[in-house]
Amino acid sequence: MSSKPNNSSQASRPLRSTLAFRLTAAYSVAGLLLVLLGAASLYIVLRTELDKSTDLFLADKLHVLRTMLAERPDDEDALREEIELESAARRYQQFYIRLVDEHGTSIMTTPGMAEQLDIGQLANQTRGNPERTITMAGNHGRPFRVTSAVALVGPSTTHSDTIQIAIDISQEEALLARYRFWFWATFLATSIVFPLVGYVIARHAIRPVEEIAATARRITSTNLRERIAAEGYPSELASLAGTFNEMLDRLEESFGRISRFSADIAHDLRTPVNNIRGEAEVALGRARTVNEYRDVLESSLEEAVRLSDLIGDLLFLARAESPIADLQPQKVNVSELLVTVREYFDATASTAGVSLVTSNGNDPVIAQLDRSLILRAVSNLVSNAIAHTPAGGTVQLVTATEGARIQIEVSDTGSGIPAEALPKVFDRFFRVDPSRTKSSGGTGLGLAIVQSIMALHGGSAEIASQLGSGTRVRLLMPAHSAR
Repeated sequence: MSSKPNNSSQASRPLRSTLAFRLTAAYSVAGLLLVLLGAASLYIVLRTELDKSTDLFLADKLHVLRTMLAERPDDEDALREEIELESAARRYQQFYIRLVDEHGTSIMTTPGMAEQLDIGQLANQTRGNPERTITMAGNHGRPFRVTSAVALVGPSTTHSDTIQIAIDISQEEALLARYRFWFWATFLATSIVFPLVGYVIARHAIRPVEEIAATARRITSTNLRERIAAEGYPSELASLAGTFNEMLDRLEESFGRISRFSADIAHDLRTPVNNIRGEAEVALGRARTVNEYRDVLESSLEEAVRLSDLIGDLLFLARAESPIADLQPQKVNVSELLVTVREYFDATASTAGVSLVTSNGNDPVIAQLDRSLILRAVSNLVSNAIAHTPAGGTVQLVTATEGARIQIEVSDTGSGIPAEALPKVFDRFFRVDPSRTKSSGGTGLGLAIVQSIMALHGGSAEIASQLGSGTRVRLLMPAHSAR
């Protein structure tokens, strides 16, 4: 049911807010900008090269005419051929030349020049720009590239003439016009094609994201087995899918642990409650003697104490996992603390026939710790060690320093723990012995509490055991307590 609102909310979103639209818009804008930039650059290069080619032609003509006027000023036939006849022989890109003396009188002109160009305008535009090419429109609207230059006449250079040259560049302009037409046609086509192609690319690119989202929508508290098949995904999305799958693994493990935790709590709470209820029902079934009622009350009190201890352990674990859980560090002589634990458990160890010894080295171990919590952790370990060590065995408590850390070690010569059970011994309610009778041990929270206390001190608990040879638990923590 939770997936339907997600689908409807996605459907109701405006198109512009979707990732596919944004990617498509980005692809389209980037593609069109590249096309526009590339085409504009090519257009500028083409126009520049055409103008350069025309200017070189005009400069070459000026050079030829200057040379002829300087070296052969009386060779009119050569000048006439260069000015009047050569242009007439050209079918395309015709050019026109006009030779003017110092008084402004035309000496020689290419036929048709006056018809194509306004001679007065040509003279005015080129007068202030000698040997510089400019563009002007002819009488019929055709574009021309024009220039003028002064040429010295004869070897003695007694006077000079002015050369005016104009070349028809309508072919170049037509070429540029066709280029602009095809550019805009191409730009219009790409503005239609790019969004379509971009949308296809975007949809293909976000398909893995949609598959991840679809998988996430199928996940509920009762369905944590869904996983993302990341084969064929890009490396970035494959990494995301792998991280998502790892998160699902952790969630599945956490939910499984919570389910087992809830079942264990229910079982461990129900057992003493049922015992109290059963004994009360039996006691009330008929009249009893005072001693019989006393036995029932003592048994009920024992179950109530067990129930109270279980609830206290659970409350401690809940507080230890709270972000606001604080320590109350103080200066603690760890060596003396171990002696205190030994003295407290001396009677229990003697009853079980177990030797309880401490070994603290030559120097006392001083640290800033929460004394009551460390005392509880060590007591839990010693209690477990005595319970699982047969008569004649030994339980040893050792403390030492390792650089900036302190170490507390509790070892025994008891029955040991199977290798397959070692990774789970710090889990809540875990018991190596699966039976849940009173004789099997405590609530299964002792080592979990030890681990939580070490976490509060910024340390850790390590366990090593060999079946039939005993168990060793090491508590490692900084000398200055920290969460």
